[in-house]
Amino acid sequence: MAKLPPASADLANDIRFDDVSLDDKYDLTKERIFLTGVQALVRLTLMQKERDRRAGLNTAGFVSGYRGSPLGGLDQAFFKAQRNLLASDVVFTPGLNEDLAATAVWGTQQAEMRGEGKFDGVFGVWYGKGPGVDRSGDVFRHANLAGTSPHGGVLALMGDDHTAESSTVAHQSEFHFVDVMMPILNPAGAQEILDYGLYGWAMSRYAGVWTALKCMKDTVESTGVVDGSVDRVKIILPGDDDFQMPSGGISIRPNDDRHEQEMRLHVYKRAAALAFIKANKLNRIITSGGRQPKIGIITTGKSYLDVRQAFDELGIDEVKANDLGLRLFKIACPWPLDPAELRSFVAGLDLVIVVEEKRSLLEVQVREELYGHSHQPIVIGKKDETGDWLFPVHGALDPNDVAICIGERVLKHVGHHDQVAANVARLKGAQEVLKTTPVIATRIPYFCSGCPHNTSTVVPQGMRAYAGIGCHYMALWMDRNTEGFTQMGGEGANWVGEAPFSKRGHVFQNIGDGTYNHSGSLAVRFAVASKVNITYKILFNDAVAMTGGQRHEGGLTMPAIAAQMRAEGVERIAVVTDEPTKYAG
Repeated sequence: MAKLPPASADLANDIRFDDVSLDDKYDLTKERIFLTGVQALVRLTLMQKERDRRAGLNTAGFVSGYRGSPLGGLDQAFFKAQRNLLASDVVFTPGLNEDLAATAVWGTQQAEMRGEGKFDGVFGVWYGKGPGVDRSGDVFRHANLAGTSPHGGVLALMGDDHTAESSTVAHQSEFHFVDVMMPILNPAGAQEILDYGLYGWAMSRYAGVWTALKCMKDTVESTGVVDGSVDRVKIILPGDDDFQMPSGGISIRPNDDRHEQEMRLHVYKRAAALAFIKANKLNRIITSGGRQPKIGIITTGKSYLDVRQAFDELGIDEVKANDLGLRLFKIACPWPLDPAELRSFVAGLDLVIVVEEKRSLLEVQVREELYGHSHQPIVIGKKDETGDWLFPVHGALDPNDVAICIGERVLKHVGHHDQVAANVARLKGAQEVLKTTPVIATRIPYFCSGCPHNTSTVVPQGMRAYAGIGCHYMALWMDRNTEGFTQMGGEGANWVGEAPFSKRGHVFQNIGDGTYNHSGSLAVRFAVASKVNITYKILFNDAVAMTGGQRHEGGLTMPAIAAQMRAEGVERIAVVTDEPTKYAG
C-alpha cells in the first residue's frame, strides 16, 4: 500500500483558503459565492442597481408579491436583506394579495413618466405562485400593454408547483404569460436565475414588455456555488438591421390609446423581444451533432437538467453525443421561439425530440414553424411517432424515461451501439422494478402540537364544514365532517350557489386569517349580501402559518376582524378563545 508523503509543517502556509462569510451572498465585491435560488433573486436586485450605477444611471428597485411555494420564503429572504436593499434604493413591500402587488409594480413604471420621478427609472419585481398568476391575469394584460419605462423594466416571477406538492392543484403558468404576450425565461439553476434575471430586465426595458421568469422548486430551492460577478452578463442591444425601432419608441407613455397599445404589442414589441433574444444568443446549441447530425433534442429549464441526466445514464458525454449525431438545443426563452434559430437547428435532422414538462409549449411552436417547409424532420414529444403517449402532460418528467426515449431513437436512427443498448435495457428493468415496489410508509400531515385550530376545525354532530386554503385544509383528511374547498378567497361563496338547491339549511366555513386578509373578506360580504345561512370560522393565529409564520400585512388583529364583520352586517359574532379576558369589551 502506497504511503502518503509526510505532512508539511507549513501546510497552512502552503494552502490558502478563501475567507468565506454568510454575508458573501449579498456582497457585490465577492464573485464566487454560495447561495440558494431564492437568495439569488435577492442578490439580483442589488446587482441590477450596481450595473445601472456603473452605466451612469440613478435607478431604484421595487419588489412586491404574495408568498406561496415554491416562493414561500422569498419575502423572508428580502426582509433579512433589508440593510443591503436600503443601501441600494431597493424597496420591498409585500402585497396584500397578488393582483394588488402586480398593480403596485405596474405603478413603478409610471414613476418618472410625468416628470415627477426621483430616479431615472425603477426596476420592478413581482412574485407569486401559480394561483397568484391566475388571479393577476387582468393586471398583467393591462400592464404589459401599457409597457415599461426605458430605465425601469419588470420581472414577473412565477412560482410553479408542477407536482402539487404544496398546492391544491398542479400549476404550469407559462400559458398565462403567452396569452398576455409576455416573454418567458426559464432558468435551470441559481446561476441562470442571476443571468436570466439581468437579461430579463434588459429585454423588458428594450422591448417595452414585462418579462416572466419561471421559478420551480427544482431551481429556486437548489443551492450551489455561482459566479456572482456584477459584469458577468454583457447586454447587446439589437442593431437596426435586426429591429427598426418605430418613431416614438415602444415604452410606456401617459394617456395612451388602447388601440395603439395593442398595435405596438403585436407589431413591434414581440419583434423587439425576438431581436433581443437573438442578439444576446440566449438560446444555445450545446452539442452540434458532429458531421452527420441525425437527432435533435430541444429542451428548456429544469427539463434540460433531465436531459443531461439522461445522457449520463446512457453513458453519453458531449464528445460521444457528437459521434452519435445528437444535437442538443437549450432554450432560454420558450416563448416567443425564434423561427430562424429553430430552422437552423433542425437543418439536416431526421428526428426532433422535444423534452418539456406538462403541456406542450415548445413542441407546438416547433410544429407550427416547421410546417410546410421542405425536409421537415419528424417531431415527437408528448406523443411518439405512432401517436401514443411518450412524455406525460401530468406530474413531472422522469429522467429515466427521457433516457430510454433518447436511447431507443439512437439505436433506431444511428445504428446499434453496445453501451447505449445495455444502458437502455438496464433503465427499462429499473423502471419495471419501481412499478412493483410497494410504498413502505407514508405519513399524512397533521396539526402542529398545541395548535388551537386542531380543536377549532371540529364541527357539531350532524353538521358539515367546508375546508379552505391554509394549514386547516388538513381537516379534509380527518374525521371531521369537512369536505370540499374553493380557491383562495372564495371560501363560502360556493354555498351561495348550493344553498337554494340543498336540503341542508346551514354549513360551517373554515377560513384562515391570512386568507381573510388576502381576499376572503369579500366572500363574507357576498354571503351577507346573498342572505345565506353560514357560519364562518375565522381561524386567527396572527401569522401566515403555512409559509413561514410571517406577520399579516397591515397588522391584522382579532378586534379589527370583529369590527369589520360588524360593519359588513354579520348578524352574530363570537370570539372563541382560552383567554377571554384578553378580548373583554
